[in-house]
Amino acid sequence: MKLVISIDVEEEGLFAGQYPRIPPGVSNVANLDRLEFITREFGWPLTLLVTYQVAQNPGARQVLEHWRDHYRAEIGAHLHPWNTPPFPDLAEPEPVPSAKMPLTILREKLANLVGVIQENLGVTPLSFRMGRFDWGPRLLSLLPEMGFQVDSSMVPLRFQPGGADHFLAPADPFRLPVPGPSGTSLLEAPLTMVPVWAGSPPLIYRLGKSLPGDWGPRLLSWFPYVLAAGIHPVWYPLRSMRLAVRLHRRRGGRVLNLFLHSSELAAGGSPQFPTEEAVARLIAKIRAFLRWLQAAGPVQGVTLSELYEESS
Repeated sequence: MKLVISIDVEEEGLFAGQYPRIPPGVSNVANLDRLEFITREFGWPLTLLVTYQVAQNPGARQVLEHWRDHYRAEIGAHLHPWNTPPFPDLAEPEPVPSAKMPLTILREKLANLVGVIQENLGVTPLSFRMGRFDWGPRLLSLLPEMGFQVDSSMVPLRFQPGGADHFLAPADPFRLPVPGPSGTSLLEAPLTMVPVWAGSPPLIYRLGKSLPGDWGPRLLSWFPYVLAAGIHPVWYPLRSMRLAVRLHRRRGGRVLNLFLHSSELAAGGSPQFPTEEAVARLIAKIRAFLRWLQAAGPVQGVTLSELYEESS
């Protein structure tokens, strides 16, 4: 199996429910050094998906350059539209869904994100993840135009009322045809989420869509926590992470995509990790999972763009 370890490298304050144009800071990025053991001990690279605010900050850039030059990390892009220029007056409160944003504005925000990464980090990002997993058809039409080859914004089995609906997305990477005459396609590499019982998602989805009132959304929203397993160390306990690998492998899965926020590596960066002790437990869980994964069977660590190359 292939293993992608994809990190959203972003500013602080994102778990407070506020979306300011000028964030509190990006000091959490220095805590990426807590993950250096992944490449040193296992030889597996990281994919670092970087926001505009991080790419602008000199201190954060030094951290990313160190990862790029010493640990062969891939630098990709992570769009937070609420703090990536331009900032037109829109009727919607932040965060404005991409589906409600004028296409010209969304294109400019993407272009500015790509431009600041190219200028300040010396790389052209090939991989992408949308902030809040707010991925839809408009982004599909723009990402290849911006030079992206692979997207990782879909979360199978996850339902957010009013948000993007990728509940029935496959667990393994797949091709997304880009609308228009070009005939190009984008590789989608979803986060690894699998149902405990194969075949249950379509049944639950149909049931959820048929239930009256808020019962349907409530059922779909609880599915990942009750009837699914994933390999994401913030969302799932270690036993569920192992179960997800076993189920995915048994069903012919070829790729694992593990996800994390950079702010979760800093004490106080998220409500779940208020102390150094809490962060240390998270790191210990990641190390234990990777050791188990290495012992359980052959696994090759790849970046998102390497996954694209191998699929071409």
